[in-house]
Amino acid sequence: MQNQIIAVPRNGKKTQAVLSADLLRQALETDHGIHADVHSGHGLALVSVWVGLVVWCDGEWHWWRAGWDDRRKRVLYARHPAIEPSRAARRIAFRYVDLRNQCPLTETI
Repeated sequence: MQNQIIAVPRNGKKTQAVLSADLLRQALETDHGIHADVHSGHGLALVSVWVGLVVWCDGEWHWWRAGWDDRRKRVLYARHPAIEPSRAARRIAFRYVDLRNQCPLTETI
């Protein structure tokens, strides 16, 4: 298992956004075997999951790009309350599988 580094504000205290993002990261890893990274700044935390799948966290909500509306020519987003990291992780895992099928790992050179 890799060491996980979580960005912390200058005052040394983790924000609610970082705490909720880390709970989501842990749920993704333990429940679904998906490794992700947590980054923070400007009051938000990001969970980087896969190419095209970044989850934003503000401490109250998790939201991520869920697709594209071709008719309206705009991005579709999904969101889930931060108080339910396991359920959010399950929904994100479904999106992860879709994206993995569309954009599989490339061979290393």
